[in-house]
Amino acid sequence: MFRSEITVVDCTVRDGGLMNKWQFSDQFVRHVYTALSESGVDYMEIGYLSSKSSFDRREYGPWRFCFEEELRRIIGDGDKSIKLSAMADIGRVEHDDIPPRSEGSLDLIRVACYVHQVDSAIALAEHCTDKGYETSINLMAVSTVGMRDLNEALEDLDKSRVPVVYLVDSFGAFYSEDIDALVTKYLERLPEKTIGIHCHNNQQLAFANTIAGIINGANYLDATMYGIGRGAGNCPLELLLSFLKNPKFDVRPLVKCIEEEIFPWARKFNWGYSVPYMVTGVLNQHPRTAMAHMESEHKERITEFYDRLSSAAD
Repeated sequence: MFRSEITVVDCTVRDGGLMNKWQFSDQFVRHVYTALSESGVDYMEIGYLSSKSSFDRREYGPWRFCFEEELRRIIGDGDKSIKLSAMADIGRVEHDDIPPRSEGSLDLIRVACYVHQVDSAIALAEHCTDKGYETSINLMAVSTVGMRDLNEALEDLDKSRVPVVYLVDSFGAFYSEDIDALVTKYLERLPEKTIGIHCHNNQQLAFANTIAGIINGANYLDATMYGIGRGAGNCPLELLLSFLKNPKFDVRPLVKCIEEEIFPWARKFNWGYSVPYMVTGVLNQHPRTAMAHMESEHKERITEFYDRLSSAAD
């Protein structure tokens, strides 16, 4: 599966931070940074860009904000050994919160939005482009969107200056044939864009669906170490690099980092496949109900959870 156009974006800190409000130690983030650099991954998504007024700094860790002084604690004062990315959610960061690229360490800003927010996302992404950043738009929860609305959003994106557009399976609801059809649609309607894919693992299909995206022409690929991430988690990075067969990739630094940094978190938080997350994926629902169940004292009562959600969906 070697293809020189493929770009791999690791989301371990950004997506994994959804579990613990980005309260990772500097040692953890620095080890992830070093491992990704040594493994040959193209980008490390180190967190979110957020307005200071959007979140309480006493409650949320530094990677909810990605201020430059915090980035420098990780990468030092020398040259970066890997490109850095941050995600910006529509409504949680203002244009003026984003400094010129020349004044900071970030290279890529990925704007996350829902279909009804596409106009705002394009405006923010093009603002970032004008400030010197590489940009993408990550169109979330596409499994819940009607074809007319999706086509209109893609038409707007096609007219934009944003070079990369992501297909995001936010609820882990898609099967490989859905990925086949949607990546093909994105490529047809966005002929001048590069297509990316970000998959969640509610049905244990994140890796398989990422492969389907690759086969159909997606060239930006998201993953996390050991699949770490909120709820069902994500496509495991170590599986993806092993599949890609690109000689520039070295999986061993990832394995070492998983052993030393990710495994300890796995003893504190649950992520990955479980029946409650499967149920929300099959029903194409936001995983928040499964998360609440998994955090309750009755988390092993999965039949009760299954019956409740299945009955509501009938």
